[in-house]
Amino acid sequence: MSNPLPVRVAVLGCGDIAGQYLTELTRHPAVVEVTTCADLDLGRAEARAAEFGIARAGSPIDALWDEAVEVVVNLTPPQAHAGVSLGILRAGKHVYSEKPLATTLADGAALLAEADRRGLRVGCAPDSFLAAPVQEARRAVEAGRIGRPVAAFAAFAARSVETWHPNPAFFFAPGAGPVLDMGPYYLTALVTLLGPAAWVSAEGDTLVPERECRHGGRVVATTPTHVSGTVAFASGARATVLFSFDVHHTSLPRIEVYGTEGSLRLPDPNRFDGSVELIAAGGERAELPLSEGPVIQRGHGVVDLALALRHGRPHRASGGLALHVLDVMEGLLRSAEAGGERVPMTTAQPLELAA
Repeated sequence: MSNPLPVRVAVLGCGDIAGQYLTELTRHPAVVEVTTCADLDLGRAEARAAEFGIARAGSPIDALWDEAVEVVVNLTPPQAHAGVSLGILRAGKHVYSEKPLATTLADGAALLAEADRRGLRVGCAPDSFLAAPVQEARRAVEAGRIGRPVAAFAAFAARSVETWHPNPAFFFAPGAGPVLDMGPYYLTALVTLLGPAAWVSAEGDTLVPERECRHGGRVVATTPTHVSGTVAFASGARATVLFSFDVHHTSLPRIEVYGTEGSLRLPDPNRFDGSVELIAAGGERAELPLSEGPVIQRGHGVVDLALALRHGRPHRASGGLALHVLDVMEGLLRSAEAGGERVPMTTAQPLELAA
């Protein structure tokens, strides 16, 4: 299609993360036209619309039943993702959700089945794997620059969310915790680099069950806040992973991939920039040159989905990829609850990952 019209998008949920999405979406007016900011809090929707020059602010129902809207971006709290996304699909819209896709694998699978029945698309964050660092690392792996990948390490370890978030309680409730909140960034990057996972095992605990919040009050964790485990990939590689809300300071690497001929060190996968270091078997170090072009930001997966819709290709921050990562995360939590037993994955489908 030559000179296709931009895809009309509504943003549903106008909290903190909406500002980051709208910054990226409004950078691509030829691809995406944000027509509506929607929220249960109409004042918050109006403020976001005014901030970014969006023509309309309204309620979630306004966004769902606007016939002009093609894609609804679901930025509601994690525990609401599956239900809201299902409502979006039933309204006949494509949906792009913040991570995680759902808080259970069953809900995520039901969501994709509904989309398939209706001929609609599901996209899901994170989209940071589309940025230059992870894509350049992927090219290095595929080119054999570290030989055959045999192992990897990934860690998110911090003790900070209660010190900055105005309402941190949901981070410590079932459906969140460090695995479901931060795991998507790290596990999506690992799947991009190493392919689908085959099984996982883990141990977990709540090392700091209660903590004081910066904005007042205390929060009690009702989900594991420190989980470590193994992700075994169908390729034969093994990754050691750590996800913790109980660590004040660490010098652990974010992600490293180890091959028979060398290693790769990647930057924070929750960001879209940073350098990738290649360490050869002999110890020589080199920073990989990153592909030129504008640095993408959070929300670029929606732009990619819009382009895919107009040009009839698969989108890359896909529901299938998000469902597989959810399978891994639920498996880690199930294994931790069961004392470390292996949990097989059920969603090792082909994944569209190329830049």
